[in-house]
Amino acid sequence: MDTFQVHILAADRTFYEGPCASLTVPTSDGEQGILAHHSPMIAAIQPGTLRWTVPGQAAQTAAISPGVMKVEHNEVLVLVDSAERPEEIDEARARREADQAREALLQKKSRQEHQVAQATLARALNRLRVKNHSTIN
Repeated sequence: MDTFQVHILAADRTFYEGPCASLTVPTSDGEQGILAHHSPMIAAIQPGTLRWTVPGQAAQTAAISPGVMKVEHNEVLVLVDSAERPEEIDEARARREADQAREALLQKKSRQEHQVAQATLARALNRLRVKNHSTIN
């Protein structure tokens, strides 16, 4: 199986760098699948589940926040604010964040505060989805 080089960088750390057989990224146009020799592209990343396969290993997942992806010359660069493996996610904290965001959405607040609460809720729910999906497998 052909591979390509992937660089997954979060704001605070290098999340993963190395060979990759396949990569699935949540973008503004839906999930985008990347294989070796993919055509060049740039895409906006949405909060969601990042999935990638390292040759000879099981598929891996991570909860990611918004960012950008660039594909060029059989290399993929993924830049996101945050990336967390399922085992790094604190489920209780994510539940608290989701509950607080839901409460904030019920209160009459400014448009900006409402948008921040929506983004916080989306991030918390995504983290819970990734954490719970990994414990099922």
